[in-house]
Amino acid sequence: MNDNHRQLFLEEAQELLAELENQLLELEQAPDDAELIGSIFRAMHTIKGSGAMFGFDDIAVFTHEVESIYDKVRGGQIPVTKELINLTLRARDRIKLMLDGLPGGEVGEGLTPSEIVAGLKGLTPGGGVPAPFPDGKPTGKEGPGIGIRHDKVTYRIRFTPSPDIFLTGSNPLLLLNELRFLGECDTRAQLDKIPSLKDIDPEKCYTYWDIILTTDQGIDAVKDVFIFVEDECVLTIDTIDTGSRGDTEPEYKKLGEILVERGDIEKAELGKVLTEKKYLGEMLVEKGVITPDKVESALIEQEHVRRVREKSRANEESAASIRVPAEKLDSLVNLVGELVTVQARLTQTASVSHDNELAAIAEEVERLTGELRDTTLNIRMLPIGTTFGRFKRLIRDLSQDLGKEIELVTEGAETELDKTVIDRLNDPLVHIIRNSIDHGIELPSVREAQGKPGKGTIRLSASYSGASVLVTVRDDGAGLDVDAIREKAIEKGLLSPNAEPTKKELFSLIFAPGFSTAKSVTNVSGRGVGMDVVRKTIDMLRGVIEVESERGSGTLVTLKLPLTLAIIDGLLTKVGDNFFVLPLSTVEECIELVHKTDEKRNGNCLVNVRGQLVPYIRLRETFGIEGGLPHVEQIIITEAGGDRIGFVVDHVIGEHQTVIKSLGKVYKHVDSVSGATILGDGTVALIVDVAKVVKSVELAEAAFN
Repeated sequence: MNDNHRQLFLEEAQELLAELENQLLELEQAPDDAELIGSIFRAMHTIKGSGAMFGFDDIAVFTHEVESIYDKVRGGQIPVTKELINLTLRARDRIKLMLDGLPGGEVGEGLTPSEIVAGLKGLTPGGGVPAPFPDGKPTGKEGPGIGIRHDKVTYRIRFTPSPDIFLTGSNPLLLLNELRFLGECDTRAQLDKIPSLKDIDPEKCYTYWDIILTTDQGIDAVKDVFIFVEDECVLTIDTIDTGSRGDTEPEYKKLGEILVERGDIEKAELGKVLTEKKYLGEMLVEKGVITPDKVESALIEQEHVRRVREKSRANEESAASIRVPAEKLDSLVNLVGELVTVQARLTQTASVSHDNELAAIAEEVERLTGELRDTTLNIRMLPIGTTFGRFKRLIRDLSQDLGKEIELVTEGAETELDKTVIDRLNDPLVHIIRNSIDHGIELPSVREAQGKPGKGTIRLSASYSGASVLVTVRDDGAGLDVDAIREKAIEKGLLSPNAEPTKKELFSLIFAPGFSTAKSVTNVSGRGVGMDVVRKTIDMLRGVIEVESERGSGTLVTLKLPLTLAIIDGLLTKVGDNFFVLPLSTVEECIELVHKTDEKRNGNCLVNVRGQLVPYIRLRETFGIEGGLPHVEQIIITEAGGDRIGFVVDHVIGEHQTVIKSLGKVYKHVDSVSGATILGDGTVALIVDVAKVVKSVELAEAAFN
């Protein structure tokens, strides 16, 4: 078996399982949704058949059992209950374990496959057993989604059963239903052969059917549906649309062409009627040359092919994509970063050479490099909804374990972030949401006693804010207990008994290692580890985290994250002979600092900016740079943690496209910088971590005081 094909199956199966989980959670809220039930059945069917074809027999056998149950759900024999959803979700988890390489899925926590199957069979009326495969294994030829795929083709089928077909025990409706599983299907019953009531024999079949079917299973799969009744029917199958690029225009054959092709009307009769100025269908019926059912059947065919062609064209325009390993994208971004550095060098060389032709080339290279940078970074952008979808299951399972009722509301799922940021964001959001469920949302009885609805709400949203994305988690629970946080902080030595911190300063303490106000440790939270992980991860992403809370009303956690980690727009500055870059997203304005205008209060350096006193930090002192101060320095006013902070430098050079380079293991404990970049002349400029510089100064002042 080709390893590439097996890998493709694994990737597609993982996508199917992710979609299956969402569908099951939606079905729990809408148990009568037949379309959802059908989608779940088809997903199981596809995994079963493809698994058998690519050698994953354990997956195929197990999934067949689950699929058999959903066949009965689809038929109305088994109702959708919470127990059914629970067992199916566990079956989905077990299939994922099998895909991940755990033999039989027997390794890991939870029910084993045999226990899940037994539980599902217990839901059937009388505890019936689903029919097994012949020889205990799937054949790989059992319906849609399995076997060899073909291009999508549209067939016109006329199925005329023998009048005596009922005597053989066959039911034509079951055959029509089976056709629906092969693809998109429209049917129309033709009733013109039904005799008058006095002549009807109730044991005979007088109806025949026109079917339009679009499928990728091939004509053999269509014929196989009728294989057991081929001697008791007249069956014609014509290919009317091949789905090739030449057939993807929505326009299809005229109504008259379809009727003539089907043999429902002679071409001469059609020509006579066309001389009148009415809708063709109406004229044909009025003239008595054709029945209304046949006209409607032809119109159904016309609309079916038009719809399929429109979908095909839309897919070609919007869904044409290829799979590219993330490592290749990372390599491409690195190469673009190197190109940006070389382009900066070319621009600088052109500016000092006074060569107009070289300057024109440098300007064109700068434009093309900028477009290439933006395009490359956009390739790695993914909607954050891919992460949001994972939390529905988390909230459902934890709320059940804790006896709570919680609804997840998501907003801004289409907001895009760099794939690297999204991958690292998953764990912090899990910890924040678990805390909201465990500590925030109260039990239904407690909420109702407080006048709240019994069901709590967690609102997860994302939105753009300049060059950053704001991700917020809001709950309507109990809120943070300021007194409990203060007491715990004093106990752990994080706060002196006489200190009078603001709410914001108190809330920031919950991110300290080992900090927890929980009275007991549970399997959900209480060890004081989670929020420490959140802080560290957000810091690594060069993001900012803020907490707002009102006792009894709920808590809001806001994460401010950069769109990408690879290339940023920065403000290039100089202190002495050293260059520093501040992320442009944090910069509000730049002003001059004349030594006579600054003030000092309680040891802090302040500057008056249009009537507001703004504290500032000298980067010269932070990084221990020696040398005399210029008469006029520059202050860069930034926003850090909701406060305005100034950074004093000797000169502001200007905006700079910054390719971020890591500093290496030797400098991993240097908190004041988040990386470095290479300027056009080869000089290294350090990228200032604004939040960490402010924090280190605050800690130094607290220790001094």
